[in-house]
Amino acid sequence: MNNIAKVNDIKNMLNANRLTNNIKSKWKYNVAQFKKNKIAYTFVLPFYSLFFLFTVLPVIISIIYSFTYFNILEFPRWIGVQNYINLFLNDDIFIIALSNTLIFAVATGPISYIASFLFAWLINELPRRIRSILVLIFYAPAISGSAFLIWILLFSPDRYGYLNSILIRLGIIIQPIQWLQNVRYIMPIIIVVALWMSISTAFLAFVAGLKSIDKSLLEQGYIDGIRNRWQELWFIILPTMRPMLMFGAVTSITGSFASATVSIELAGFPSIDYAGHMIVTHLMDYGSMRFEMGYASAIATVLFFMMISLNMIVQKLLQKVGK
Repeated sequence: MNNIAKVNDIKNMLNANRLTNNIKSKWKYNVAQFKKNKIAYTFVLPFYSLFFLFTVLPVIISIIYSFTYFNILEFPRWIGVQNYINLFLNDDIFIIALSNTLIFAVATGPISYIASFLFAWLINELPRRIRSILVLIFYAPAISGSAFLIWILLFSPDRYGYLNSILIRLGIIIQPIQWLQNVRYIMPIIIVVALWMSISTAFLAFVAGLKSIDKSLLEQGYIDGIRNRWQELWFIILPTMRPMLMFGAVTSITGSFASATVSIELAGFPSIDYAGHMIVTHLMDYGSMRFEMGYASAIATVLFFMMISLNMIVQKLLQKVGK
C-alpha cells in the first residue's frame, strides 16, 4: 500500500510540474506575442478603453446596484437578492412585461432574422441598380421617422381611421373598433408594426456578406457535387457568412428584447391593462420615473442575462450550419 501511495504521489507531482510548465510556456508565448504586436495593441487601446469605460463598467456597476436599495437621494444600501425576490414573486406587472416580451421576441426575432436573410439572398443576383432600389425599399421602414404616425392613422379608433373606414364600407363591422384601446388587439398590432420595421441593420450586413462571397467557392462546390441552390446555400453560403449571421442574430435578439418604442408610440405608456408593457418599459418606469435605481438595475440585469443566454444558444446553433 505504501508503494502504491508513493507511486500516486510521484504521478501527482509530475502532473503538477507539467501543468506549471504549460502555464509558463503559455505565459511566455503570450508575452512574446504582445511584444511582437505591441503597435497593433497601441492602436486598439483607445477603442477598448472607451468600450470598457462606457459599456463593460456600467454593466458591472448595474449588476452591483441590483443587490442594493438605491433611490439616488440616499447612499446605496445592500439588501442582497431582495430585489430579485420582489421582482419574480411580488411584482405582477413585471410578470406581465416578461410574458409580453417573450411573446414579442419569439414572434418578431426569428421572423425578422430569416426574412432579412431571404430578402438579401433573393435580390443578390439582380442587376446592381435594381438591387440598390430594392435594398432602399426594404430598409426604408427602419429609417422612417414618422412611421408610427401612419400606423396610428391606420388604427385610429374613430370612423375616419383607415382600417375602420374600410371595414365599415365593406359592411364587415358597424361600429368603429378601438384597436389601440382593446387588450385583444394591442399586442398583435405591436408585433405587426415591429415586423414591418424589422428589416434593418442585419439585412444590410447580409447583403454585404453575400456580395463578398468568392465565386470560385461556388464553382468548386458544383465540381464537388453541389446540385442545386439549396445545397449551395447550406454547404457554401451559410458557412462562409457565419460572422454576418452571428452579427444579424445579435442585432435581432437585442432589437426584440430591448424594444419599447413601438409599444410606447402605439399603445401609450403605460398601455391599457399593461397589454403592451415590455421589460424595457418596466425598466423605464422604475429607473426614469420612480428613480428606484436598485430595482431598475435588477430588471436590467435580468434582461441582460436573458439576451446573453439566447445569444450563446444561437452561437452554438450557427456552428452547426453546413455540417
